[in-house]
Amino acid sequence: MKQDPADADVISHKLMLRAGIIRQLASGLYTWLPLGLRVLRKIETIIRQEMDATGAQELLMPVVQPAELWQDSGRWEKMGPEMARLQDRHERDFCLGPTHEEVITDLFRREIQSYKELPVNFYQIQTKFRDERRPRFGVMRAREFTMKDAYSFHADQESFDATYQEMYNCYSRILTRMQLDFRAVEADSGNIGGSNSHEFNVLAASGEDTIVYASNGPYAANIEKAEAAAPAARPAASQNMAVVDTPEDKTIAAICQRLNITPDTTVKTLLVRGEEGPIAIILRGDHDLNEIKAGKLPGISQPLSFCTDAEIKKATGVSAGSLGPVNAQVPYLVDREAAALADFVCGANIESQHFTGVNWERDCALEAHQIVDARNVVEGDTAPDGQGELRFLKGIEVGHIFQLGTVYSAAMDANVLDKDGHSLTPIMGCYGMGVTRLVAAVIEQNHDDNGICWPTPLAPFQLHLIALNYQKSDAVKAAADDLYDKCQALGIEVLFDERDERPGVKFADADLIGLPHRIVVGDRGLKNNCVEYKTRRDEKATECSLDTVLDNLTE
Repeated sequence: MKQDPADADVISHKLMLRAGIIRQLASGLYTWLPLGLRVLRKIETIIRQEMDATGAQELLMPVVQPAELWQDSGRWEKMGPEMARLQDRHERDFCLGPTHEEVITDLFRREIQSYKELPVNFYQIQTKFRDERRPRFGVMRAREFTMKDAYSFHADQESFDATYQEMYNCYSRILTRMQLDFRAVEADSGNIGGSNSHEFNVLAASGEDTIVYASNGPYAANIEKAEAAAPAARPAASQNMAVVDTPEDKTIAAICQRLNITPDTTVKTLLVRGEEGPIAIILRGDHDLNEIKAGKLPGISQPLSFCTDAEIKKATGVSAGSLGPVNAQVPYLVDREAAALADFVCGANIESQHFTGVNWERDCALEAHQIVDARNVVEGDTAPDGQGELRFLKGIEVGHIFQLGTVYSAAMDANVLDKDGHSLTPIMGCYGMGVTRLVAAVIEQNHDDNGICWPTPLAPFQLHLIALNYQKSDAVKAAADDLYDKCQALGIEVLFDERDERPGVKFADADLIGLPHRIVVGDRGLKNNCVEYKTRRDEKATECSLDTVLDNLTE
């Protein structure tokens, strides 16, 4: 395709359509065309080789899964509308698998009975379906996609820790072999569950994920998980609390303008639904709530949800813009940066009024258990280990490894006998890598104004052989056919363009498709027994002897 598709937002989506990698069937559903399928197969081959090298065993599990397994784990309702549910002709409930923890745990409990058979690590490369609310960015957030997922089972923590590190190293080798610039970062476990996890992000300006890293140390985390160093000790109070009228001022910006102050001297109060009624979360005025962290705070209803204006009014008697910790009508949790403020400004819990000069303990209670980490970090914060400042990068998540613990094995009674004949609940790990998403991530990191620049290990073909005037020149036809046959004999993957098209069209298509190497056979060069050679990233071609060009290319 010569023009960018109108409905493609990111460069990988545009180039995958233009270069004949994919075609859209419906929203979030794509057909993989021959060039695209060759890239997928190369990615799968690298993944298989590295997974097999760790001793993991490949299997293949069904896409369609019975509801009973998800009910056993407690996730049938928790997954929500992202999980596509269906019934068979007997009105039995099934789903299209968004993931396979339940299926592998069921297989394990049926097949493995003794600790002597542990540890085990099974993996598959299989289709998943998640009914995304808004599929976008082409295959980066599609509804149907291909994923490599692995699951390990262990008798003890030491065994699990060794495999987790092995999978961390395996993922690093996979992405290194693909010649990608990536970061592994601490991450939240989300709907998968379990405790710690790490994401593997391919660095790209178009990435959806924000990666936080320390300027002078090893710390790195996803923005959802990232922490900053604890704030300095709170200064002593130097002001008395006073009330000011703030008619129509409902935002931090408006209050700051009226009082001629900065947002970092204020606090804001957000009301969320709690297990026993509304709970307030108090942040410094210039900070944003981290909803992932907030959703895990004590007493917060799952999933995290904010109170409506009506609920706020009913619980506190005032609107949201007048809320604050002094004489609060609801329990509150205070972000530690807000807890480190002295002489701050906040809502007075009286309509259209605020307090200035407010101080914790003196004017409003603050106990240790109320202080939490609930905010998003910002660039310039001190790293949690003190090694430099926090800085941000954008990345595309292509892999995620999870420490599941016994979340699924315990819920689904997947037990084995230990050496004393007692029941043992194995520890589980889960290791996912997005195969189709990797194709988009590779392109986001490897392209220029003219098209894709495939890394050699992933290119659909290694060599683009272009014959100019092939239909009319016997000399070009003979030389190009001979080169093609020799490439085949040497095992060089070659795409042979013998179309009856103008040179400009052929060169533009070659740049768009982006194979690593290009040889051009034309009458002008053949007069001197030469062809033109260039790599995709070279600006200019060089003349090479027709007799030695393949030897040079092979070397």
